[in-house]
Amino acid sequence: MKNLQKWFEKGMTQYEYIQHMNVHQENLLRVYNGFHLSPEDLNLLHPLQTKGLKAVILTADWCGDAMVNLPIFMRLGHEALIETRYLIRDENLELMDQYLTNGTARSIPIIILLDQGGNEIGKWGPRAPKVQELVSQMKAELPAKDSAEFEGAFKKFAKEVSALFTTNETLWLDIKHDLIQRLRTL
Repeated sequence: MKNLQKWFEKGMTQYEYIQHMNVHQENLLRVYNGFHLSPEDLNLLHPLQTKGLKAVILTADWCGDAMVNLPIFMRLGHEALIETRYLIRDENLELMDQYLTNGTARSIPIIILLDQGGNEIGKWGPRAPKVQELVSQMKAELPAKDSAEFEGAFKKFAKEVSALFTTNETLWLDIKHDLIQRLRTL
């Protein structure tokens, strides 16, 4: 069992992280302010309040996935009383490289869940399965990476994904359900 208490202590609070943002702050707050939990969600989250859970979150302001996943996790964390700390991915590669997606990709966000003593008890990220499926379908339409059209097409793709992530409440629900399912296993 990995103890990540030192990483937790190094991280920014939620407030510090949001104030530190300069790329997706507005979009993160749009999701945060537009996302709401149901009474059923609260009934699932409130039993976690006595567990003293913590989370270390690897993230970056430029990341569209972090922009949509983190405000939803923030809402869940408030109700479950999960104390969070945020670490910028590229400033913490020693930790990031222990949580590579598919063993190779530094995909974020990665939410590492800890017990009261700072021991890892679970992780989540970088995407809910249904969101991954949608993004994969959209990416399949991009031209080959080595083609002249790729850069422009990728910029358009990123803009479309960002717009989708900040407005599609069905995706928000998919993310919420996946996060709650993970939290319930702790």
